[in-house]
Amino acid sequence: MELPDLGKHCSEETCKQLDFLPLKCDVCKQYFCKDHFTCAAHKCPFAYKKDTQVPVCPLCSRPIPVKKGEIPDMVVGEHMDGDCRGRPGKKEKVFTFRCSKKGCKKKEMLPVACDQCRGNFCFQHRHPLDHSCTHVSRAVGIAG
Repeated sequence: MELPDLGKHCSEETCKQLDFLPLKCDVCKQYFCKDHFTCAAHKCPFAYKKDTQVPVCPLCSRPIPVKKGEIPDMVVGEHMDGDCRGRPGKKEKVFTFRCSKKGCKKKEMLPVACDQCRGNFCFQHRHPLDHSCTHVSRAVGIAG
């Protein structure tokens, strides 16, 4: 017992082991042994202060900034109640580009424009001959 003040006891209630190289939790400022120094191991009540994950709004899919010390669930809830641009229950249309060929009701995800008449067409009518293009230039015949 030459050095009675050397080391510290683990702050975990179920452990209390005397540790000569104790580790201090940088969140709750208590000392722990090597088995209990992580926030998860000693169930640190202030672990959310150290969590650096950025929550994403489930309605508008935007990241919501959270300041240190704030509870992420509360901040996301305030965003959803206030300035959230998401519309629950309303889905945006994917197929919005309707075919310009008369009688065709197909829609595409991307615009497929004709280089000659500038009309928008489905994949079936994308070629000038398929949609009876009015600006068709004379095709050069293949000799042979």
